[in-house]
Parts: sequence; structure tokens; C-alpha cells
Amino acid sequence: MTKAKFFSTLAFTLLLGSNLGAVNFRVATYNVENYLDQPTESRHFVKSEAAKAKIRETICAMNPDVLALEEMGTTNALLELRAALKTAGQNFPYWEQVQAFDTNIHVAILSKLPIVSRHPHTNDDFLLDGRRFNVSRGFAEVEIRAATNFIFDVFVAHLKSRRPSPVADEAELRLQEARILRGFVDQRLTRNPDTGLIVLGDFNDVKTSPSTKEVIGHGRLKLTDTRPAERNGDTDANLNPGYEPRSITWTHYYGAEDSYSRIDYLLLSPEMAKHWLKPETYIPTIPNWGTGSDHRPLLATFSTDVEQTSKPPSEDIN
Repeated sequence: MTKAKFFSTLAFTLLLGSNLGAVNFRVATYNVENYLDQPTESRHFVKSEAAKAKIRETICAMNPDVLALEEMGTTNALLELRAALKTAGQNFPYWEQVQAFDTNIHVAILSKLPIVSRHPHTNDDFLLDGRRFNVSRGFAEVEIRAATNFIFDVFVAHLKSRRPSPVADEAELRLQEARILRGFVDQRLTRNPDTGLIVLGDFNDVKTSPSTKEVIGHGRLKLTDTRPAERNGDTDANLNPGYEPRSITWTHYYGAEDSYSRIDYLLLSPEMAKHWLKPETYIPTIPNWGTGSDHRPLLATFSTDVEQTSKPPSEDIN
């Protein structure tokens, strides 16, 4: 074989492999607890350098391709984190931040994969007991391209906290926000049930709560709860077959009660669940994790090779 023919064959083989080989990618969500670069009227402390360093350490340990963030401060705070992560070897060329009714904290996305469309939800409201309320943090919605013929949707949510509200029942406020979020999910999946879709973030309640159950849904469009857990060796099934395994899945520490609970989620549409790599889905265990945030992050891994999707982006971004 001549040298020219050899390199021609090699180039073809590499091209073929790039088209047919699996692409794995990692998606994470992390409530970074008041990542503020300046005090606000209701949140008086900026993020300390020690807390920022621990958050960077945690993100670097996960090495996500797509990172959803909750309780992010201003756009400047997000860009400061993005720049610091780049210095640490985590380059996120693409980003999105949604600023809604809450002027203090926001939901955001950092991505190594191209964001091909954006649909921020910032002005949704609902009627409760004769009074109109806004969805406090809004919802981020983007479409991301993981491979040439693999595009998936991401919704990022931070639902109403469990702190009492002077104007309405906090659980009912959270439920109404969850219903609006689920409405957007149903619109996408009803239009195209084969949409690869991830709903993730801080839902501020347990799995059996009405608001969390509302987001998960039911029937053929029910979302799969990935339930990431610590990779500490726990593999046995629960003695009660009706319960989940007794693995360690808590994501949030509440100091007033000295309690730990699972209130952060990473949910998948039926199509996206086909691409989910369950063994590579977990909660990272980082020493002194609480220096960075009162939440722990969740990480799930996916492969484009399980069953390719062909959903085109709804609106390309130049």
C-alpha cells in the first residue's frame, strides 16, 4: 500500500469512527447557595473565597459537560465563576442565565456543548386564593447539541423554598410553580414524545410531595427519577421491595433542624432515559463539601449511542 493510500484509508476510518462512535456526556445540577458578588436587600453576604474555591473543586471533580446552577447572583458573578473554572481547566464556552421576579438569585447554565436555542421563562404567573403571584426564579430552557444528530432539551428550575411565606402557603406556592413547569414539559413531549429532555434543579421538597410528583408526572410521559447516590459501596436492594435501595441520596442540609433531605433532582423524559448510563450517575463525595454550599450536586452520564435522536433545534443561534 502506498503512503498516500494509507493516509487516505486512515482518514476515512477516522471519519467513519467519528460518525458512528458513541459520545458520552455528563450533566450536573448544583445549588451554589447565594453565589453573590455583592449584598442585596434581602441577602447580605457575598460568597467567600473559601466557598468559591470549594465550589470550583466540586465542579472540577465532576467534570460536567452541562452544569445547571441555582442561587446564582448577578451575571457578573456567573461570569466570574466561569472564568475561574476556565483557569482551573473547565472551559464552558456557552452559558445562559435567567433573571425573573426574584432579583437576588437566579438559575443559570454553563455548557461545554453548543447551546443551539434558548427559551427563557421569566414572566409566568398564577392565581392563588384570588391573588396573582409570579414564578419567583423563572425557568431556564435550552436545547443542547451533544453530537451531529443528537439534540436534547434542558429545563432548570428552582422552586419556592420551604420557608414560610407571609402572603400564602409555601407548599401551595411551590405546587403552582411546579404545575407551570410541568405544563412546559407536557407541551414539548406532547408535540414530540421522542424528545430527549432533562428537568433538573432544586425542587425544594421530597419525592412524595405534591409539587415534586407534579413535575415527575404520570402515564406515558412520566419522567424518570435518576436518584443519584453516593458511590460508597452500597449496592444491596431494600428489604422492603416497595422502597428504593438504602443508598445515601440526600442533597441538602438544613441547619435549623440538623436534617438532611433529598430535594434536588435530575429527571428524564422516556426518550432521554434510553440514553442514561445509570452506573455513571452519582452524588460526588467531597471533603468539607459544606464550605461551598448547603446543597450537594447531582451528576448523570448519557450516551448518544444507545438510540440516536433526530430532533432539530427549534431556533438556531448564530
